[in-house]
Amino acid sequence: MSIVPAEAVSATVQEAHEVRPGGVRHPLAPRARLLPALAAVYRAQLSRARVARIPLLFVATFQSVGIMVLMRGVVDGGAEARAVVAGSSVLVVAFVALNLLAQYFGQLRASGGLDHYATLPVPPAAVVLGAAGAYASFTVPGTIVTAVIGSVLFGLPLTHLWVLVAVIPLAGAALAGLGAALGLLAPRQELATLLGQLGMSAALLLGVLPAGRLPEPVAYARDLLPSTYGVEALARTFDPHPHWPGVALDLAVCAVVGVVSLAVATWAYRRAAVR
Repeated sequence: MSIVPAEAVSATVQEAHEVRPGGVRHPLAPRARLLPALAAVYRAQLSRARVARIPLLFVATFQSVGIMVLMRGVVDGGAEARAVVAGSSVLVVAFVALNLLAQYFGQLRASGGLDHYATLPVPPAAVVLGAAGAYASFTVPGTIVTAVIGSVLFGLPLTHLWVLVAVIPLAGAALAGLGAALGLLAPRQELATLLGQLGMSAALLLGVLPAGRLPEPVAYARDLLPSTYGVEALARTFDPHPHWPGVALDLAVCAVVGVVSLAVATWAYRRAAVR
């Protein structure tokens, strides 16, 4: 179904004039700037998803904690324990920011909900970033709870868990951008749901399982997963003496991947909005 592009509507709003009695033309309101539009979309998405997504957040947290309990029977400690706890913590982010966001944008595209956003005078980036930020925000409590429980379960130090302040938004941005792109590029809603599930499964298998136990070809695939660098950054902080330059490098890579994935998601939104 053909709809009006967001850019065209925005230009129309900027150029249109309201005719008042006496033939005097008054310009209408200008196009919304990025930051105010982003804040408005973020608040709207946060309010909308608060009721519908909180039960799923409990599911994501329970799932990650259950995986750590199972792995406790086969992993005693050391680097493998650090990998399990870090991977399970970031898995909460993957479940919400990747899986659920892919389903949301797939449903939005299939139901014609993009028509609503396309007629608003807001930048496409504000729609994508606002939705991604809202979904990523729901991962904060679950990720913290999972990291604390995992640290206690495996006897890891809690001293440097403050690094989650950087890991959650950076990994969330990378995974949310990927999830939004999958949902917007999938030709059918069912395929968007499938891709979101596959992405979360990849984050589970490649993020939670210790890298040293993975076959070499699979280890290369692990390096391509956006969440890997958030997992590695968090896992490094469980060392008695963390290698902070390595942590900073992993976070920097995660940030770059996040910028790229959100840019791709914005392009995918523009592409889907004009079809």
